[in-house]
Amino acid sequence: MQKVLRFLFLWFVTAAAWTTAHLPTVALAGAEDWNDAKIQWKTYEDGLQEAKKTGKPICLIFYTTWCPHCANYARVFQDPELVKQAKNLVMVRVDADKRRDLSEQYKPDGAYVPRTFFLSPQGEVDPAIDAGRSHYKFFFDEHNASHVLRAMQTAVEKYRRK
Repeated sequence: MQKVLRFLFLWFVTAAAWTTAHLPTVALAGAEDWNDAKIQWKTYEDGLQEAKKTGKPICLIFYTTWCPHCANYARVFQDPELVKQAKNLVMVRVDADKRRDLSEQYKPDGAYVPRTFFLSPQGEVDPAIDAGRSHYKFFFDEHNASHVLRAMQTAVEKYRRK
């Protein structure tokens, strides 16, 4: 009986260790790091003004501090290629809870978070640059930087000054 119990104990410990090591990591809501050190995030108003002045398109992200998907999404902004591409856009991040007025203006298919929009340098939403989904069109892959990176590249190419 002791051998069976020992075997079961070791099996459960091994299974738990293997499962923990092979599950994708999930960020905790409220623990997001949007890489403020390397990406120059602007307020909505400052971002609109800068875009008009520089001619750069805007990447506008609505998030909340309680949302685990937002915390995961924040991690993609650590990607070096994404950081590099961010220099070619005006990066704007808006807490949807604190700026409900803005969140209400930008919800063509719902008020879910995170939502990412690409705007022309004049501040108009470009509905053609989305996440490629039939529902939640502005919900980019929260675990894959290349998904939003492609959209960023599209916006930069589309609005490049000629």
